Amino acid sequence: MTGSEPDERLVRATLTRAVEPGDEHAGRWLRRYGATGFLDRLLHSGGDDPFPGTGAKRVDSWRRRATTAEPARDLDTVHRLGGRFLVPGDIEWPRQLDDLGDARPLGLWIRGPADLRTWALSSVALVGARACTPYGAHTAADLATGLARQGWVVVSGAAYGIDGAAHRGALAAGGATVAVLACGVDTPYPRGHGQLIDRIAEQGLVVGELPPESHPTPSRFILRNRLIAALTRGTVVVEAQHRSGSLVTARAAARLGRHTMGVPGPVTSALSAGVHELLRGDAVLVTDAQEIVELVGAMGELAPARRGPVLPRDLLAPATAHILEAVPARGPTPTTVIARRAGTHPDDTLAKLYELHSLGFVERYGEGWQLTNTGTQRSNARRGDT
Repeated sequence: MTGSEPDERLVRATLTRAVEPGDEHAGRWLRRYGATGFLDRLLHSGGDDPFPGTGAKRVDSWRRRATTAEPARDLDTVHRLGGRFLVPGDIEWPRQLDDLGDARPLGLWIRGPADLRTWALSSVALVGARACTPYGAHTAADLATGLARQGWVVVSGAAYGIDGAAHRGALAAGGATVAVLACGVDTPYPRGHGQLIDRIAEQGLVVGELPPESHPTPSRFILRNRLIAALTRGTVVVEAQHRSGSLVTARAAARLGRHTMGVPGPVTSALSAGVHELLRGDAVLVTDAQEIVELVGAMGELAPARRGPVLPRDLLAPATAHILEAVPARGPTPTTVIARRAGTHPDDTLAKLYELHSLGFVERYGEGWQLTNTGTQRSNARRGDT
């Protein structure tokens, strides 16, 4: 296997069974002794204390799990699924995961044909509430579709709600998406997303830190979020309550120096309260894919300027517009009255009224003038590239 010692893969596969994701105690000893040295001290230390300063219960838990691990069987299981097990040093290993320090994954179990390292370089996390509103689901799908069409990879956690909408939006556009699971890549969770996760494995990538047949726990969901944050260039939160796990992802992204973004919602919605709290801090407000790309993309990839509708009267010269504003809304009005209302000379006022008449803004009735009775013309403003 490229990029590792002959037994490094088996050793790390064993350790993914023995050590919980994000265990910084184990990470410190791995940094000191290496994976092989760590496992050797764990299993063959006799009565000595192999890891001074680490609690005996924690070490005993590592040892018991490592003793019963079957790494060859786990590797065979993922290979039969068409997957693989990545370890640090592999060509496909995303180097930005090293930013996690001692909480870096021991390895990654992967299903899917794409190259994770390449995809991670141009990826964005879309996360949010499981019990989302129709607004949130529509927005997540729309953002994911827009990002996919611009060549960006959408990363999320395959959960119900915002996560599922983000994955489906990317898939619908024929784009790339990555599902980061808090369980084994052969154990779809939630079960209701089994078909979605299988489709992601065919068209994108399914990634997890835990070996096959591992089940999720609340703590594993929280620890999974740091992986989503580290893999991507930025995290977008669509809907989230104050205690949402999605905010954990955003805060992890901020600690790692990644971009954090939020999509605003109604101020009366509890599901947007957490997002609004992020936006009161250092997160950036975004409303479409182009605004996200402006933040995470290359220099010069700017979102189009936003503007309100451009009405025909907006194109008038200031002096002409001033006369138009002085024409009463109802009934024909003499030129002298309009001039007095505008504070201009009657001759100048009359010249401007004839100009406005030629442009269709006013009509003449006898000695008076009145506004043309036409509906408001459609705006010629364009938003984005639609």
